[in-house]
Amino acid sequence: MTNQQESFKTLRKKYPQFHYLNYEFEVQENCVFMQFFFQTNELVFSPKMTLKFGKYAQSMNKNEMEGVVFNIGLIELVSYWKATCSPNIVIHNYTLDKRQEKWWRKLYYKGLAEFLYQNKIECRQNHFVRFSFVEEAKPYSALQFKEIKNAKKAIVPIGGGKDSVVTLEELRKKEEIVPFIINPRGATLDCARVAGFKDLNEIVILEREIDKNLLACNAQGFLNGHTPFSAMLAFYTLLVSYGTRTRRIALSNEASANEPTVFGKEINHQYSKSLEFEEDFQDYVCYYMEDCAYYYSHLRKFSELQIAEKFAQYPQYFSVFRSCNAGSKENVWCCNCPKCLFAYIILAPFIDKNTRLQIFGEDLLNKPEMQHFFNQLIGKESTKPFECVGTVQEVITALKMLDNSKEKSCLLGEFSLPDDSR
Repeated sequence: MTNQQESFKTLRKKYPQFHYLNYEFEVQENCVFMQFFFQTNELVFSPKMTLKFGKYAQSMNKNEMEGVVFNIGLIELVSYWKATCSPNIVIHNYTLDKRQEKWWRKLYYKGLAEFLYQNKIECRQNHFVRFSFVEEAKPYSALQFKEIKNAKKAIVPIGGGKDSVVTLEELRKKEEIVPFIINPRGATLDCARVAGFKDLNEIVILEREIDKNLLACNAQGFLNGHTPFSAMLAFYTLLVSYGTRTRRIALSNEASANEPTVFGKEINHQYSKSLEFEEDFQDYVCYYMEDCAYYYSHLRKFSELQIAEKFAQYPQYFSVFRSCNAGSKENVWCCNCPKCLFAYIILAPFIDKNTRLQIFGEDLLNKPEMQHFFNQLIGKESTKPFECVGTVQEVITALKMLDNSKEKSCLLGEFSLPDDSR
């Protein structure tokens, strides 16, 4: 492995400025087409996005939408900026006030904490990135949204896993749901279909494109790693809120998302799913976006165990839900990753073994190759897996519940509560 700390320093020196040049967007019937323009030296990126509102589309005014699109560009920029980690981001359209700058600097730093850790890069937050503005940039002005009032309607992003299924089922019993999917795949569409949204016109869909020049940079050895996907999702939901006149945005982030991935440090794979980010984001929306939407997590008060118990009440989803990132393109459980193992464990107290075998295809607690992930999940190692998994204590509780059921499993036979259990 190359010395990424030295690469970090070299790239920041070679690419001292990263420019957010511009953005363009066009409204056509029930769609919004967006393109963003970023550049640093010879590296040019222009990702394209298409947001389709389907049957939920309302009349849209470009002047009212512009502030949201500008902010979407700031979060999309993260994926491209991280290739060089240029110390200065130059914004060409608007200036940010000091409070805004501080907000974005925190999101970049905490949202990329895993990226820094995995690449063995050390950098203090106040040195990580700063913003500057061209002379022609205009002061940022708040949006001019009209107040939206519809208490019995909510946007629900669907990720294809158990969490969004629980949110869907609990909310759709009492109110209208606007389902939202980013880059639809098998599990997301199948879960929406089971929930009653059988036609693509009944789903708000974002087609998000990664510029091929970024993929080329990754292949050439530029910096690469995890970005705060859920923060990007948050800003897009504001545009969905406006385009569908739906104020409430109901996420499916659980209490467990607040636990650090690296014990004893503020490094959390799920930072942009945490309560800290949720509160920061809602504060930003209130202060800089005229309180245009209410963003919250319907599952925030629940543990992963409680969510798993709720999910077990909806067997119609057992054959279609997926929580595996590695197998998402093929719409399968790969059964070789910590996410699969965690899902298997957390559901085990509530779903019988035969049904679990039908869901996953094999008994993951009888697979010696999973021992390393097992040890991470129960806190025997210094980090949890860098995946969206529950707390160590939740995993231990689930395993104890399973142990009491006398289910035979080779990994469970090796299970013992760590001395320094958390």
